[in-house]
Amino acid sequence: MVRPFGKKTFTVDVRKSIVRGHELGAHPKILATQFDCSSSQIYRILKNNRVDDGVVHRQSPGRPRTTSRAMDRNILRACREDPRCTSTDIQVSVTSPNVPMPSKRTIRRRLQVAGLHGRRPVKKPLSDESKFNLFGTDGIQWIRRPIGSRYAPQYQCPTVKHGDGSVMVWGCISDTSMGPLKRIGHVANWFRRRRVDLLEWPSQSPDFNPIEHMWEELKRRLKGVRASNANQKFAQLEAAWKSIPMTVVQTLLDSMPRRCQAVIDAKGYPTKY
Repeated sequence: MVRPFGKKTFTVDVRKSIVRGHELGAHPKILATQFDCSSSQIYRILKNNRVDDGVVHRQSPGRPRTTSRAMDRNILRACREDPRCTSTDIQVSVTSPNVPMPSKRTIRRRLQVAGLHGRRPVKKPLSDESKFNLFGTDGIQWIRRPIGSRYAPQYQCPTVKHGDGSVMVWGCISDTSMGPLKRIGHVANWFRRRRVDLLEWPSQSPDFNPIEHMWEELKRRLKGVRASNANQKFAQLEAAWKSIPMTVVQTLLDSMPRRCQAVIDAKGYPTKY
């Protein structure tokens, strides 16, 4: 008898019947004839399966999955409810105290298996762009959507009429108040009387201010943290800013001689800082 090419799959009921038949004394060759498969497949099923209380348990090789079926459903549900949420957002939403936290790579694999791949959202036609940072960034935004749903409204990039969805904050690390923007008279006189040499800032100076690294630190601390309005976002920024230890600031200040020397060596061109 000619069998179709490829590996034949067996349902749980069929595997259960094969194991039960072998326990009752049926030879594997007889079982192969009865279930229209090869003897090697019967031997493989008998080796990899056992019956406990009428249930077939397959002894799968390799490391067990870190996520349960319930967690897989929660991962898919979180992505479908908000296609723009990142793997970090999903990781926070599906994690509970008594369940191990799945890695971001595991979450992306579960979404890819379900057909939800990362894509750039389509912008709505004839709409102006606005800054919206309460739930995202100004960089590239990604969504996860099923194949063939590129122009579905829920997978398009939203826009806002007015740019009130962001918070603009100011911060500085400076040796003379606000640098060339603002100089306090008595502070300048204090340096002059004590003959303290100050850096001469050109009209277009190289941007090696360590405050840029402070912004990056602030972004890392608020990664995955959302806000429902501008006031809440500002409160989050203020709390995160105050939580940055002074050792971080001191490390940045200690790097200033190296930054200045790098600018000199590069003759004013951009440096790694």
